[in-house]
Amino acid sequence: MVLKTFGWSFAVTAAGLAAGGLYDGWAALGIVAVLAVLEVSLSFDNAVINAGILKRMSAFWQTIFLTIGVLIAVFGMRLVFPVLIVAITAKIGPVEAVELALNDKDRYQQLVTDAHPSIAAFGGVFLLMIFLNFIFEDRDIKWQAWLERPLAKLGKVDMLAVCVALVVLLVASMTVATHAHQHGGEHADKAQTVLTSGVAGLITYLVVSGLSSFFENRIEEEEEREDEAEEAAAERAAAARAAGRSDGGSGSVAALTGRAAFFTFLYLEVIDASFSFDGVIGAFAITNDIVLMALGLGIGAMYVRSLTVYLVRQGTLDDYVYLEHGAHYAIGALAVILLVTIRYEISEVVTGLVGVVLIGWSFWSSVRRNHRHARDAAQRDKGRRDPAQRDTP
Repeated sequence: MVLKTFGWSFAVTAAGLAAGGLYDGWAALGIVAVLAVLEVSLSFDNAVINAGILKRMSAFWQTIFLTIGVLIAVFGMRLVFPVLIVAITAKIGPVEAVELALNDKDRYQQLVTDAHPSIAAFGGVFLLMIFLNFIFEDRDIKWQAWLERPLAKLGKVDMLAVCVALVVLLVASMTVATHAHQHGGEHADKAQTVLTSGVAGLITYLVVSGLSSFFENRIEEEEEREDEAEEAAAERAAAARAAGRSDGGSGSVAALTGRAAFFTFLYLEVIDASFSFDGVIGAFAITNDIVLMALGLGIGAMYVRSLTVYLVRQGTLDDYVYLEHGAHYAIGALAVILLVTIRYEISEVVTGLVGVVLIGWSFWSSVRRNHRHARDAAQRDKGRRDPAQRDTP
């Protein structure tokens, strides 16, 4: 199971490390390895969140997530995205941006640093919406019940998550964005930039998640109608003692499922893009070589995807029910950290530790819950057996 799920990750690791060594020797190989570990440590919560979504998709779309999704993650977010950001913010052509990335690494790093307020605002608001929609939803299983119960009641207010996100964005634009961190330790007023990017992140979330929810609802309605039709057909067949025939209605359901899966896949890719912001920015603390960055972060992205599929196929989220809660709390923390980094530098070690601590805490809570339920079940079983044993002569 492990080799089947992580086989491609192992192969990509070997190829990436070899490419790093051939590119610039042993030192480059070490940098690639460090970047891969950095990406995995920062994105474990991403794997948990993705697993919660991916488990609703078919094996085919899980494979798409591991193949085409990886190409988007590695070449799109870890290679093309940094170059594209420089091209847009510096108002230069893509070819010139690539030349800077390869031939003038210091200047390229400066331009990426100057673009950080836009990146942080977009990703911060998008991730914040994921956290808010989770925490405002009334769930049967609650981890921190003292907090989640009252927030679930507040969540009945329509569009509350959007309002909270806009308030947070407005506060960020009037505080941290007025002295945004730039290269060379300088600061600049980026309030308008942060507002625009944050609203773009909010719109992106609403559009992608809205389309995904729309098609999921359509699927549920079609499946209910299909079940009713099958039950009616079975009753008629039993009454007439005749063999049932296919009514050809499954084709529309399959097509509908495909559209829903596509938008869910798109939603997963946007989530991954938002999670990758801190990894891409943090990588510049280790190297400003775009080739080594793409190799190291690409290896990490592959492991995150393999871990996502592993969690789904092992049913880990069903066994450890608080893991999804811990991952969403980590998302909320990451969203706040991204917005704070508009003005203040925060080490990627701190960012990674916050996610690890929250997910580790939720895992420990899940284990305790499972032990408690197992103990209660054993006591009930013992209580049922004892009277019978006493009545036995």
